[in-house]
Amino acid sequence: MKLLVGLGNPGREYRETRHNVGFLVIEEIARRHALAFSMAPSQVPETFVAKRYGTDPWLVAKPLTYMNRSGDAVAALAGYYDVAPQDLLVVYDDIDLPFGRLRARARGSAGTHNGMRSVVSCLGTTEFPRLRLGVGRGDSRRELADHVLAIFERDERDALESFISRAADAAEMFAVEGIEKAMNIYNPGPTEPEQND
Repeated sequence: MKLLVGLGNPGREYRETRHNVGFLVIEEIARRHALAFSMAPSQVPETFVAKRYGTDPWLVAKPLTYMNRSGDAVAALAGYYDVAPQDLLVVYDDIDLPFGRLRARARGSAGTHNGMRSVVSCLGTTEFPRLRLGVGRGDSRRELADHVLAIFERDERDALESFISRAADAAEMFAVEGIEKAMNIYNPGPTEPEQND
């Protein structure tokens, strides 16, 4: 089974913020496949899950533990459903990538992202795939926390639907064809400098 987890914060006040693009991608995947979210089994802390059945099933999930405790839910989900690290994809916002840029990786550090730090800590490894969604750094005079917890600017909102759709495509490609294929198709060219991994 493949496990696709989007990181974000629960609550209406966070829904349209940059920090919640991971949730938006998971919701788009669920919409495409007519998957209904329900609460995870009681052994998993506060998480919405939806399952796609078939010969190669997927589980999509949105932890409701708040970003800084995302790892509690991700590790519990992986343990409960016996998902190996290489079959887990974590989808999350990244300030070190410009808005709209995708970056798939088979492994890597948590960088400066508190949600990913929690996931790495709880899983005890960095050896799991991730899909980073560029939200940019915004105005340098603004605190980064304020930037990621703010809603998207007007010009970003115009492109957001396409961005989320491409990210959902990349996550689905991981589920069907693996992380290497997703990296080959959705990552930028070799001339772009690497950051945060």
